[in-house]
Amino acid sequence: VQEPEEKKIALELLETEQAYVNRLHLLDQIFYTELMKEAKNGKTVPEEVVKMIFSNISSIYQFHAKFFLPELQKRMEDWSCHPRIGDVIQKLAPFLKMYGEYVKNFDKAVELVTVWSEKSPPFQELIADIQQRKVCANLTLQHHMLEPVQRIPRYELLLKDYVQKLPPESPDRGDAEKALEMIFMVAKHSNAAIAEMERLQNLWAVYQRLGLEDDIVDPSNELIKEGPIHKISTRNNSTSEKYLFLFNNMLLYCVPKVIQVGAEFQVHLRIDVNGLKVRELNDTQFPHTFLISGKQRTLELQAR
Repeated sequence: VQEPEEKKIALELLETEQAYVNRLHLLDQIFYTELMKEAKNGKTVPEEVVKMIFSNISSIYQFHAKFFLPELQKRMEDWSCHPRIGDVIQKLAPFLKMYGEYVKNFDKAVELVTVWSEKSPPFQELIADIQQRKVCANLTLQHHMLEPVQRIPRYELLLKDYVQKLPPESPDRGDAEKALEMIFMVAKHSNAAIAEMERLQNLWAVYQRLGLEDDIVDPSNELIKEGPIHKISTRNNSTSEKYLFLFNNMLLYCVPKVIQVGAEFQVHLRIDVNGLKVRELNDTQFPHTFLISGKQRTLELQAR
């Protein structure tokens, strides 16, 4: 007898979950535990570094090994009487928010492995030693670390497929659809967390280039555009090199610093976007010019 399609997908979920738990076991119980032990002996790297590399992998491992995998196994054993997995996945979904932490930390973690492998030969040797074991299947620590980052999109795909293959009258339909909705929200949540983190990192980098002026540093600002510009001086018909940063709420008119110690730019003017007017000028002598007039001041500028 041909197995129904939805059962095949449920079995694939179970098999990939089993493999995933083995991978988490390797990360948490082998890599993390052994690297931590050596760090505590003061032989390799600071304990803090090991903690930062593995983030909250222990919680993720415990959750999958002690809760989700056993529940899924029970469901598949009962499949002939009760063909359903939707309810278990609904229980899983809220816990997937734990991944936000891990995913957000991932790039930094991989960078730490690289940096400390160069700084500390014993650290590198220990990692190499673990990587040579059979359980690593010839793959690097970084490769294994990527697995949790890819797991949520995998749940989403499998579950989407499962819902599509369910017969309309299946008792699992309601639960499975609700579970898919929940997983979709979590996936969106972790993507939003990454995007927000990138935005803040970029913003911080801009603030550093501006010399961290107190009244400018605000985490809610959004940088829209930046670039070089020429200021036209009508008095002596000349232009001078300036630089603009346009945020959602303000325009910063800056002068590039000749000697770059710390900051690259000095903020000369800050004009509120509120009430700002921009008008193109048809100046034959200076093409591509426009006038910016704000509460604080009016400037005649020339673009490249």
